[in-house]
Amino acid sequence: MLESREVTMRFGSTVALDHVTLRLEPGHIYALLGPNGSGKTTWMKLATGLLHPTEGQMLWKGETVGMHSREDVAYMSTEPFFYPWMTAKSVGKYYEDFFADFDPARYEDLLRRMDLAPGLKVKNLSSGMMAKMKVAVTLARRAKVYLLDEPFNGIDLLARDQIARTIVEAADSDTVLAMSSHLVEEMEAIADWAVFIKQGRLVESCDLETMRQRTGLSMADRYRQVYADLGAGDKEVL
Repeated sequence: MLESREVTMRFGSTVALDHVTLRLEPGHIYALLGPNGSGKTTWMKLATGLLHPTEGQMLWKGETVGMHSREDVAYMSTEPFFYPWMTAKSVGKYYEDFFADFDPARYEDLLRRMDLAPGLKVKNLSSGMMAKMKVAVTLARRAKVYLLDEPFNGIDLLARDQIARTIVEAADSDTVLAMSSHLVEEMEAIADWAVFIKQGRLVESCDLETMRQRTGLSMADRYRQVYADLGAGDKEVL
């Protein structure tokens, strides 16, 4: 169980997260939703131990997130994190050196399924190819928690389909899988739980099927309701 308890994160005078209490359980695919600046990435970085909360607690299996939890948490950031001279194959070697749970055979299989040749150089990758390789190398870890920040960002429809299938196949009853994206309808096709964060505050965390039965709304419809007053947020849904 990955959990934040009354977590607040400040950067100077800016409050990125404001007393967020949220619990993610194994066996679910969570969609972390909200426009830019809502606090999604900050929450993920706190969950990985890359940041430490100003107030509150971030916990994994009941213990404060730290060096021990990093062994269980696989995080895919939005920023590029490979050297230009690397090939797809050497990216795998790089990860294998850092993470004991990295599975080279699984990585090779994911590259093949995503139509990425091992000899491709990072400097020659398109944005869509880079996105697929980031997902492949992250999911090649045998982790307990997968946090994917904007896995569909800047890629075409076919590449999004490939990534979506890979994410669904990686999820199982023993893992926590959470992802953020502005492409809400893409997320709705694979997530079973939605977390709405608005201007650093948790608005709602809900089972999607229960929400649909109770309100008759899709996740995209609920997104529009929650962020309607922000204007620009609505334009990022589709």
